[in-house]
Amino acid sequence: MSYPPPTMAQFDRHRIQQLLADALGDSGLYVVDLTVSDSVMPKITATLDGPNGLGIQECAQVTRRLNRGLEEAYGEEAAYSLEVTSPGADQPLTDPRQYQRHIGRSLALKLADGTEKTGPLTAVTPEGIELEEVIKVKSKKTTLPAAFFPFGDIKEAKVVISFK
Repeated sequence: MSYPPPTMAQFDRHRIQQLLADALGDSGLYVVDLTVSDSVMPKITATLDGPNGLGIQECAQVTRRLNRGLEEAYGEEAAYSLEVTSPGADQPLTDPRQYQRHIGRSLALKLADGTEKTGPLTAVTPEGIELEEVIKVKSKKTTLPAAFFPFGDIKEAKVVISFK
C-alpha cells in the first residue's frame, strides 16, 4: 500500500520545534529561527547558534538527530528537505544570547526611534547592551562613553565586518 506524500499540514511547526529541542539536547545550542516552507516537498530550515558559534560537527550531529526524530514522527516515507545552519556573518543578531560572544566587536544598531549607532559592544546584560558609539567630528573619529540600549529599543543589530 503506498501513501501519498505528506502535505504541509502534516508538518506541524510546533512539533518540529519539539523535535529540534530534543535534537539539541544539552549541547548549549539554541534556535535562532525555524522555517517550514509550504511547497510540495517542504523545506525545513533550522538556524542555530551557541555561546561559541556553531561548528560543522555540531551541525551534522543535530541534523542526524533531527532527521531521526522526523522519521519517527512522520514516517520514513515523508518527503522533505532539511537544512541545519548557523546565521551568516551578515545576518542581524535576533536573540539576546547572540550578543555575548561579540563583546569587543563593532556593531551597527538601528534603533526603534530611527537613529543609528555604530561602535564596539562593551557589555551585555539581561536587559540590553552597552555600546561605545564612534562618531565623526570634523573628519576625526571620537568614541563616546558606553551607553546602554535596551533590547526592546533595538530594531536591528549587525556585527560590522572589518577586513583590516
